[in-house]
Amino acid sequence: MGTRMAFLFRFIRQHWRPYSIGLAALVGTDILQLVIPRLIGRLTDALDRGAVDARGVLGYVAAIVGLSVGVAILRYLWRIYVFGTSWRIEVDLRARFFRHLLGLSANYFNHHKTGDLMAHATNDLQAVRMAVGPGVLMLADSAFLSGATLTIMLVSIDWRLTLLGLLPLPLLALSSWALGRAIHARFGRVQDVFGDLTDRVQETLSGIRVIKAFARARAEVEAFRRVNRRYVETNLRLYRVDAAFDPLIEFLTAVGFVIAIGYGGSLVLEGRISLGDFVSFISYLGMLVWPMLAVGWVVNLLERGAASMERLERVLAERPEIQDPPRPAPVRRLRGRIEIRHLTFRYRPDLPPALVDLDVTVEPGQTLALVGRTGSGKTTVANLLVRLYDPPPDTVLIDGVDVREIPLEVLRRDIGYVPQDNFLFSKTVGENIAFAPGRWTEEQIVAAARIAQVEEDIRRFPRGFDTPVGERGVTLSGGQRQRVGIARAVLKDPPILVLDDCLSAVDTQTEARILEHLREIMAGRTTILISHRVSAVQHADLILVLDRGRVVERGTHEELLALGGEYYRLYRQQQLEAQIAEAE
Repeated sequence: MGTRMAFLFRFIRQHWRPYSIGLAALVGTDILQLVIPRLIGRLTDALDRGAVDARGVLGYVAAIVGLSVGVAILRYLWRIYVFGTSWRIEVDLRARFFRHLLGLSANYFNHHKTGDLMAHATNDLQAVRMAVGPGVLMLADSAFLSGATLTIMLVSIDWRLTLLGLLPLPLLALSSWALGRAIHARFGRVQDVFGDLTDRVQETLSGIRVIKAFARARAEVEAFRRVNRRYVETNLRLYRVDAAFDPLIEFLTAVGFVIAIGYGGSLVLEGRISLGDFVSFISYLGMLVWPMLAVGWVVNLLERGAASMERLERVLAERPEIQDPPRPAPVRRLRGRIEIRHLTFRYRPDLPPALVDLDVTVEPGQTLALVGRTGSGKTTVANLLVRLYDPPPDTVLIDGVDVREIPLEVLRRDIGYVPQDNFLFSKTVGENIAFAPGRWTEEQIVAAARIAQVEEDIRRFPRGFDTPVGERGVTLSGGQRQRVGIARAVLKDPPILVLDDCLSAVDTQTEARILEHLREIMAGRTTILISHRVSAVQHADLILVLDRGRVVERGTHEELLALGGEYYRLYRQQQLEAQIAEAE
């Protein structure tokens, strides 16, 4: 338990000032509450002896009311400082978690489900907040209140009566320990299943068009029903343990009351304690009910918080595969010379190589084109160039410097990368184009859209560049999304431009217009042009034809046609397809 609760003390140390004020107010509240039963006991004895008049009774009542007001004020303070601090901890932890996720390598998200990460960012963080807020409060409250109450009962009333009334406590402690362990394990399983549930919903909504197109709605409902039922069953297994706390505590408390009333009543009849002391004792014993009940809640909250913090810390302990080197090269701006030296790369040791002995040099301002079948390794070159994955040392260099030694901020700032499946955010068209860091004017945004041949489409939208594109750009066509992505990269004005089959969703005429405008800006920068269309790459300075990660042909458009090999076959095939399309 102590090891699992280490996170609790870490947060308390970090925020010791507000916790100190809040817990001091809590202690003040408990002290005032402890005085009230003693006053009631004295009033009872005074009334029993006839030693107090109406004015004296009013004095006692006024004192009790005054103490109650003080309790209310102090209770307000500890709520503000303890609960408020727990909310601030949750906010800070969520920001840290989100920042950490953004820093992880792209490969991490290939192996971890979005639903699990969403569960961490919602339920797990909430469980931690409940542990460092209500959990800390109830732990301190129950510890101080029970300790002070027991001391008063032992010292000022009767120690034998007190010990008899507390006989059930050892059984309560043992039960709390056993149930707490069960709650910790079962809550971890609940959060795992909640991640599956969240992932199912997120994936279904993201693929709603495919689901409808393939009439899979009923099957998806059934799949959701299964994971939803598993989530309920896992929660029920947790609450079967959780639900045992309160009845057990109430039963043990009732046993303590029965013993206290029976033995305490006999002491009053024998004259060994006064009636006022007995009333005070019963009041104090009633005050112990809350700490005993709080034991169950505290164990529950702290175990849930510990289980959630363990899950969060597993993610926070992940180190990104792609990081800046300890001593990065003093590169401030890329010029654009790309050199790939005998590059062989595989995504995992157990997979076949994605690239084999790739060797090529691209001078600043030149255009390198990569063509080949799907899976031939074209996109891998782009991924390695922007360090979404790390190439082997000294195999990919820019301006004579290994890309692994170039600061990531410089590398990714100075490379304009347009993937085939370009992601758009739930913002306006203009905001998506101006996504790169910087202060962009409306004229710059429009000019970039014009180069990407998407300005006319945007002008036809109801609100032009202020038109929201919806989640993932759902209101735009595939070709429009790709062209917005091109405009986004063009606006950066990078010295290196990587276009990864980003014209696959547009027709050949639109592709020709886009490339014509792009050639104006490609002339002054190094360009890596990846495409499956020969028409897109025919003006490149150098064309590499890839097959299963190997370069099978290289040269200019004319040189490759003259070879009559794979490139020529691809060229003739696409010409025939174009002729058939025109005839239709």
